[in-house]
Amino acid sequence: MKTTATIAVAIIGFIHVAIAMVEMFFWQTSLIYERLGFNADIAHQVAPIVNNAGLYNAFIAAGLLWGAFNQNRAIRLFFLVCVIVAGVYGAVTLKPTTLVLQTLPATIALILIWLAHSRSKL
Repeated sequence: MKTTATIAVAIIGFIHVAIAMVEMFFWQTSLIYERLGFNADIAHQVAPIVNNAGLYNAFIAAGLLWGAFNQNRAIRLFFLVCVIVAGVYGAVTLKPTTLVLQTLPATIALILIWLAHSRSKL
C-alpha cells in the first residue's frame, strides 16, 4: 500500500508539472486557450495571471515530488491538501472540471497514504 501511495503522489506531482508547463510556456497557444473557452484576445490579456499560476503549480509539483521521493508523510499530506483546496477553489471560481483533474486524484492519494499509515501501525 505504501508503494501505491508513493506512486499516486508522484503521478499527481507530474500532473502539476504538466499544468505548470502549459500555464507558463504554452498558454498563448490556440490549442490550449481555445480548449479552455478563451479567445486569443482574452488569452493574451490574462496571460500574466495564468503564467503566475503556473509558477505556483510548479511549486506544488516540486513539493509533491519531494514528498513522494523522500517518503516524508507530513510533506505529502501538506501538498496534497494544498491541491485539494486549490481544486475545490478552482471548481468554484473557474471550471468544475478541476475537481476531476486536481481534487479527485489528490483525495485518492490522501486516502492511500492514510491507509498505508493505518496498516503500518498494525
